[in-house]
Amino acid sequence: MSSDFDRKHALVADDEPHIGRIIKMKLEQGPFRVTLAFDGREALAILKREPDIDLVLLDLMMPYLSGLDVLTEMKQDERLKHIPTIILTAAGQEAQHRSAMELGASEFLTKPFSPKRLYARAAELAGIAVEPSADPS
Repeated sequence: MSSDFDRKHALVADDEPHIGRIIKMKLEQGPFRVTLAFDGREALAILKREPDIDLVLLDLMMPYLSGLDVLTEMKQDERLKHIPTIILTAAGQEAQHRSAMELGASEFLTKPFSPKRLYARAAELAGIAVEPSADPS
């Protein structure tokens, strides 16, 4: 296993702790280290404090700041606007999808999602080459 220095740093923000832990476990099967946030305000504070975030996964509906609010703040910050972002939501309404993509989201996935598909997309966005046989199941 590679050291933390070699691993991509992902921020996962979801107000449902069990969902955050599932995503964390899945990503950490590969070359990711994961920081969890449980609301939008905490996610934004981590983003501003941590200089090495490579990927952000945001639940759309969170307390204090929604995933779209966090994404909006990210895209207005020179240091954060380049970070690939996956929006996760249980409410897959077309208007929300369109808003997220217009704000600059890299991906929009509806819950329940396939952990394998989530990992593959996260790895792709973080610039990790994954061979099909090496993809954690």
